[in-house]
Formats: sequence, structure tokens, C-alpha cells
Amino acid sequence: MQFSMPWCIALDGSGNVYIADQGNDRIQVFTPFGGFVREWGTSGALDGQFVRPSGVVVDGSGTVYVTDTYNNRVEEFTPTDVFVRAWGSAGSGTGQFHYPIGIELDGSGNVYVADSYNHRIQEFTSTGAFVREWGSEGSGDGQFSYPTDVAIDGSGDVYVADGNNHRIQEFTSTGVYVRQWGSYGSGDGQFAYPAGIDVDVYGNVFVADTFNHRVQEFTPDGHYVTQWGSVGTGDGQFQDPTDFVISDNGAIYVVDSGNARVEAFSPVCQNTPCVPEFPTAILPVLFLTGFSFLVIVLKRRA
Repeated sequence: MQFSMPWCIALDGSGNVYIADQGNDRIQVFTPFGGFVREWGTSGALDGQFVRPSGVVVDGSGTVYVTDTYNNRVEEFTPTDVFVRAWGSAGSGTGQFHYPIGIELDGSGNVYVADSYNHRIQEFTSTGAFVREWGSEGSGDGQFSYPTDVAIDGSGDVYVADGNNHRIQEFTSTGVYVRQWGSYGSGDGQFAYPAGIDVDVYGNVFVADTFNHRVQEFTPDGHYVTQWGSVGTGDGQFQDPTDFVISDNGAIYVVDSGNARVEAFSPVCQNTPCVPEFPTAILPVLFLTGFSFLVIVLKRRA
């Protein structure tokens, strides 16, 4: 199978890999080693259809949640891809969205959504009931400029990839600001439009540093650890990586969006920090034409 603008990635309890195949308006599922399993979704606004799906996450029972970005809603599916419900509509009110992108679950099954063009994070129950929101447009503490993704650690703290502010912000589970790190640039700990974020079992924070074509690793409190990747099409290189996910055994799957593929890396040690090596297994290299970014405000600087 091929991809067109793959954007987000998630794993289920069996290690199967779910890809939000944005340009094809579908979700694709693969084995941990890249074998095709199934797909669902067509272009449209009916139940189970998508327009530019940008986020996907799977809970412990196999229920799948998708941010249906251009339809400004979240859709929920059973483990066998049967539509359950949708919530959200276009707007800036409570429970509404303006291009939702990243999505994550906490330990209680609550759903956190990066409501990108409303410059906020919204939290819902697993059935879509609104819980809380926080954030506003700006560059101050707790403000956002087109947040793109959200991750939650084992303590419930929430990490947000604050895309156009080129930084990571950390909050408590109730949205209280804790800290931030990052600035625009290509140095260690700097970012050029971070699009994806995840936390490993040790609490270390990994960031898809999109326009620097790399992944960076940080301690739980934001200290730089290491990085890997460079621009290109070779093994272990990236062209605008947008998201990744870390398995329980430390394997890292990266959405290499500009190259229309997923790359899989394995850790070289059992504890962190360590630099993943490429690869013990790689998903198929799958090409596309006409690549463009969904978040049109994320433009390269001259």
C-alpha cells in the first residue's frame, strides 16, 4: 500500500501500527514489521469518512480515535473499525474545533486534542463529553501558536508541541503550566516547527523536529540528550518528519512524511538515554507525488 501525506502514527496493544494517511483520507494498519493488515475510510463527511485525518490513537481495549481534521471532529471506532460516534463541529466554542490535529489518551481513557487553529488543548471523556480546555493564541507561558501534538507521561503531565512558537510546553493533568523549552533554530534543543511528540516509559520526551529533519530526545524536565536524522532519502534520513511512536520495548516508528514512508528504529540499550539504530525492521518505503503540509501556516523561514 502507498501513502499520501502520512501524518500521525499509533500502536495498539499487539504492536500493530496505525497510520493517519492524510492525503488518502483513510487509516491504514500494518504489522510491527510493515505487513499490510487493513484500511478503512473514504473522503467525505458521513460517519466513518474523513477529510485529511491527522491524528490517531488506540486505547487498551483496541478502540480507535481519529482527528478528522477538515471535518473538525473526532471519530471513534471499534477494534474492528466499526464507527461508534463522532463529536465536534467547526467553531471556537466549547467542544468545537478548528483543524484538530494531535490526539492522545491519559491513563483514565480521557481524550486530549490539539485544537490547532483555536490555539488550545481540549480534554474530553472517552465518550466525547467535554471536560476542560486551556490555552490562547500567543507566545506567553501557557499560550500557543498552532499546537500540533500532545503527549502524556506516566504521571499524567501533558506535553504539547507548540508548533509556531518552536517550543515544547509541559502542563499538569489539569492544564496548569509547568515549564517550557526550545526556540527557533537548528542547534541542540532548538526546533524548526516541532510537529510530533511522545514520551517513553522512563519519562524521556522525544520530538519530531520537522523542518530540521530530525528527532530530538530530552529528559522529563527538558534537558537535551541526543538527536538523530538528517535531510535525505537514505536509511535513517528524513524529509519533514511529522510524528512518531515509541513501543513498550523501545522501538521507535517515525512518520517520514516528505518521503511518504515510515521508518522503524530499535534501541541500542535497555535504559535511556541512548541513540536508536537503524534498523532491525523497516516498513516499506512508499512514495507519493504532490506533497504539501496540512498546516499551511508552518512555512519555512528564508
